[in-house]
Amino acid sequence: MADLLRKPAGTHGKVHDITAKDAGWGYVGFGLYHLKAGETVTEQTGDTETILVLVEGKATISAAGQNFGELGDRMSVFERTPPHCLYVPNNAEWAATATTTLTLAICTAPGKSGHKAQIIGPVGIELEERGKGANTRYIHNIAMENRDVADSLLVTEVFTPDGNWSSYPPHRHDEDNFPEMTYLEETYYHRLNPSQGYGIQRVFTEDGELDETMAVSDGDVVLVPRGHHPCGVPYGYEMYYLNVMAGPRRNWRFQNHPAHDWIFLRDAGK
Repeated sequence: MADLLRKPAGTHGKVHDITAKDAGWGYVGFGLYHLKAGETVTEQTGDTETILVLVEGKATISAAGQNFGELGDRMSVFERTPPHCLYVPNNAEWAATATTTLTLAICTAPGKSGHKAQIIGPVGIELEERGKGANTRYIHNIAMENRDVADSLLVTEVFTPDGNWSSYPPHRHDEDNFPEMTYLEETYYHRLNPSQGYGIQRVFTEDGELDETMAVSDGDVVLVPRGHHPCGVPYGYEMYYLNVMAGPRRNWRFQNHPAHDWIFLRDAGK
């Protein structure tokens, strides 16, 4: 069985620490801290760029020799307000001191020294609706390719209402064949509301070589090395996930599963 489902290592401190090497691929890393007010964490970026996402809570943050002050305002991701984020280039140091209970995500990918440390959001991040019917979800595009804020990273948040599906119809981005498709590794950091809920995510290739269906709990991370990767949440529970993608080029181009592309074409009116 592929090691695609990663459970948090406890409830305090660095509960996720997924490097590209650990994941068995070449680009994406993902970390997550749960901190109490007054606690400080510091990291060196090394050869990777970083986008810090204040998932919940507030912190004072410095990076690359600059003090960015206190960032963050939402105390629950399910407020659906735009996040406060900070870009940190490679070969730099960052430090965060929690001023409230804090959930801090660390999204990483290879850095190329092409961008300076900067605040991303909440200005310029709007909640966008995508899909129709039980395929409806809501998106915060934090750092997609339309925003020149990173060398490699593509980062987005998705809110899926109860009973709905996301990353659907099934699609893949596992070939370096721009502009038809781009090779992008991806992580999903899942949250559920209420927290005792669960979601379902399937990661599968069209030839059946990879086919894993996982029940995800609040705080889990799913790795998507290749293949299609839809997810859904039962009635009564909302799903949030934070996506991190990266590959040889900073473009998101995908193809729907040929057996299910009719859904996309119908909803697009084609």
